[in-house]
Amino acid sequence: MALLDYTLPTKGLAGCFIDGAWHWPASGEKLAIENPSRRSTICEVGRGTATEIDLAVAAAHRARHAWAARPAAERGAMLTELGNRLAANAEDVARILAAESGNAIRTQSRGEAMGAAGVLKYYGGVAGEQKGETLPFGPGLMSYSTREPLGVVGSIIPWNSPLQLGAVKISMALATGNCLVLKPAEDAPLAVLKLMELAADIFPPGVFNVVTGLGEEAGAALAAHPGISKISFTGSSEVGKLVAHSAADRIANVTLELGGKSPCVIFPDACTPERLDATAQGVVNAMRFARQGQSCTAGSRLFVHKSVWDDLMPLVAEKSAAMTVGDALDEDSDIGAVVNAERYGEICAYVAEAEAQGATFLTGETPKATDKGFHPIPTILTGLDNSWRIAREEVFGPVLVAIPWEDEADMIEQANDTHYGLAAFIFSHDLSTVVRMTRALDAGWVQVNQGGGQIPGMSYGGIKQSGMGSEYSIEGALEAYTFRKCVTVAL
Repeated sequence: MALLDYTLPTKGLAGCFIDGAWHWPASGEKLAIENPSRRSTICEVGRGTATEIDLAVAAAHRARHAWAARPAAERGAMLTELGNRLAANAEDVARILAAESGNAIRTQSRGEAMGAAGVLKYYGGVAGEQKGETLPFGPGLMSYSTREPLGVVGSIIPWNSPLQLGAVKISMALATGNCLVLKPAEDAPLAVLKLMELAADIFPPGVFNVVTGLGEEAGAALAAHPGISKISFTGSSEVGKLVAHSAADRIANVTLELGGKSPCVIFPDACTPERLDATAQGVVNAMRFARQGQSCTAGSRLFVHKSVWDDLMPLVAEKSAAMTVGDALDEDSDIGAVVNAERYGEICAYVAEAEAQGATFLTGETPKATDKGFHPIPTILTGLDNSWRIAREEVFGPVLVAIPWEDEADMIEQANDTHYGLAAFIFSHDLSTVVRMTRALDAGWVQVNQGGGQIPGMSYGGIKQSGMGSEYSIEGALEAYTFRKCVTVAL
């Protein structure tokens, strides 16, 4: 089948949108953006540094009071307009996204483009729901509270779902009256830059700024900037700690959405003949194989009751092995490519170490070094336990470890024996079991009998070293992007 073409951003290749205009970085430096499916350079974009961060923050400060003073409904209408424009251009944006991220066009990138449009339109619709409270102190006193924006927000997004996460951070900041400086991932900035092209004439100058650059240059400068009142970061727990330290030095607000090693727990009643196929597919979905396992919510630790192991695991292996791995722009591909050589090498190392320790492959293999695209195949490992490194650390690749269990208390202890606490998956149709397990598992988000993605309007965030704060909902936006101002008036 012929591969789909894609159209690059035009003005967006400058990499920096500051104060209502596109800017090439003062240094003249550029970033080469690679197609991980083909190991070829797509294009070069401007490589912003602390210089561009300073300019963007200054522009946001100039704009912030006028933006905060706009009626929330007007701010919401602008977000809705951007969502409509993205929806109208979703196919073009999805092709760019597939080319740069390696996420397959059919199974991932089209859905992400439309999902991002939905996020923008959701926040456009709820922007007016920033309500305060009245306090009944009695005759002679009137007291009330309002929700006020924090000021200038700095947001840093990763490469695994850049458009969706970009839309979330754009929407939450702008809907609540903040101005924004957004740093896209250096590996996958193009879809976000295309979105910025669509947004260029919607928002007043300085309200929405983008600086593309390396994490250690532009990202670090943004996190540490004294003009940033709130930093929102999605990425690894290791980098999240650095971001939090930078913010702590000036007591800035922080939202962190970090890594995960999420448990997926299978009870026997989920594997009756009429439910077995759906449960197996749910496990595959929860593992995020269709996104190369590159998801912080991936259910990468599978705990299967021993009584149904022989029924379930061959089917999970069969469904995983049947997925087509190939070029992200090929309509026949279920799975695309890992984003870069570094990530591919780390996945190879994790699996090779487990193989050397004696793990058994139900399907898959240790990925081989390659000069072609970074295409690891779905891999399921058994013959290990929860203490192994591959069962404790976030591989961020299509690697599932499967562990049998008999005693529920022991299984719960193992599932919670991790410094992560982002997501969990439970497969059971017994209500008592479901309620008991949702309470027992340490996770910010628990799914039952499904392995889907986040939905606008649902507060989403983790505990422990999976982060702090929540996103995706108006409640999360109010908690994380505004402060409560209390006013008391003597009458």
